[in-house]
Amino acid sequence: MPITLTVPEGLLSPDEQAEAFAGLTDALLEIAGLTGNTFMRANIVGSINVLPKEHVLAGGKPVAAAFIELKLPEIALATPDEKRAFIEKATDVVERIGGGRLKREHIWSNIVYAPEGAWGIAGRSYGSTDLVEAIAGATA
Repeated sequence: MPITLTVPEGLLSPDEQAEAFAGLTDALLEIAGLTGNTFMRANIVGSINVLPKEHVLAGGKPVAAAFIELKLPEIALATPDEKRAFIEKATDVVERIGGGRLKREHIWSNIVYAPEGAWGIAGRSYGSTDLVEAIAGATA
């Protein structure tokens, strides 16, 4: 389940970037009720994009901001409450790690869904039933 964190250079140190990504991973597992699930933990992947300061914009101007994008299969975080909880928790994680260098109003998040059967792991296409079975079969 890819997470993309985008920040301008100099906003977060490499250690803070790693801490933020780990916190986003934990937030997703917690909200999904899958903390400790080995299949899910192993398949939360992603990237940290560190862009030149002048390439991170809000209102058309450079700003110290963070963008969090989460890509999921259709069955994950499907309810409005789950979506809201992830966005709030993800914002809290990045704001805390920003240590005052990042205003809450400059943290944007979105969740994008892959269509049924279009989720691939290790060359295998997973539908909702396949994913539920893989998650249920994983050990804590």
